[in-house]
Amino acid sequence: MKVAIVAGPPTSGKTTVIRQVIRRLKESGTRTAYLKIDVQYADEDETIRAEFGIPTKKVYSGDLCPDHCNVIVLGDALEWAQKAGAEVLFVETAGLCLRCSPYINNAVGIVVLEATSGMNLPRKIGPMLSLADIAVVTKIDLISQAEREVFRANIMAAAKADIVETDALHGINTDRIARWVAQSADVGGELLLRGSPPVGTCTICVGKKEIGKEAHFGVLRTLDSDLFYRGE
Repeated sequence: MKVAIVAGPPTSGKTTVIRQVIRRLKESGTRTAYLKIDVQYADEDETIRAEFGIPTKKVYSGDLCPDHCNVIVLGDALEWAQKAGAEVLFVETAGLCLRCSPYINNAVGIVVLEATSGMNLPRKIGPMLSLADIAVVTKIDLISQAEREVFRANIMAAAKADIVETDALHGINTDRIARWVAQSADVGGELLLRGSPPVGTCTICVGKKEIGKEAHFGVLRTLDSDLFYRGE
């Protein structure tokens, strides 16, 4: 089974891109499944199931970072999709953590960026872009040619990903993404995250509410210093 993990900032058009790719794969007879990971609300699984008649699931991460939730539930998701007879599993993650990468080895990593979000966005989102295989730029019909070229140049400076510019609402260029997914390798063997996770768990991550460096331990920094470690 092949796996495509799709990340990107909110409202970038991730679900629209996935729908277009699923449509093209279904036309070629490929069986797909879809998992949505979000924080507290999502209905994309229901609309995709109703539109394409494929197996879908959703998971709410709640107090857990959605990218961390992706890592934890992906093993179960692969088993579920395989039992459902899927040849391709699409995982759409909320992608709210700009320091984390949700992609795994052997899977296709797709980041979706909206062109209207500002020319410097590619400089700001870290491993979500730099470790992706494909950078999909949506809403290209809403900006000028000059802005498109600057956005593309900033992506190229931040990552080695294949860039696909698309008006996803109308499916323009999404056949390229479908071909990439269809030609990708099956997942297998030991599954690992691409890249390194963040440097460590801090006391804020485990629920400490106090403000100020004096109240915390682990990997810290001050307003004027670089990262340092303080044990309890």
